[in-house]
Amino acid sequence: QVQLVESGGGSVQTGGSLRLSCAASRLTYSMAWFRQAPGKEREGVAFIVTYGDTTYAEAVKGRFTISRDNAKTTLYLQMNSLKPEDTAMYYCAAGSYGSLRETRYYYWGQGTQVTVSS
Repeated sequence: QVQLVESGGGSVQTGGSLRLSCAASRLTYSMAWFRQAPGKEREGVAFIVTYGDTTYAEAVKGRFTISRDNAKTTLYLQMNSLKPEDTAMYYCAAGSYGSLRETRYYYWGQGTQVTVSS
């Protein structure tokens, strides 16, 4: 079992920044961030594997940075240049295969809300 607790969400204006954290009971090979906007399906935002390789969704490339602290068992998502379309509930997920597909992840946090106003 892996317990995941997200924090750091909030409300910001367009162009602002937020840093999300996900405190984990342990980190798995692949750790990811997903998001779900109202009325839309959950989508992968970024993932990072144990040795540090990262992958991002096209919509966030160049603006978001995923990182992990294996010693602190914590996952992060630095979000810069935020846009209203980034508004969503953001979820941390843990799995054993690096992917942006949610079916590859076994453990999920409860989510943290990010709201970007124009």
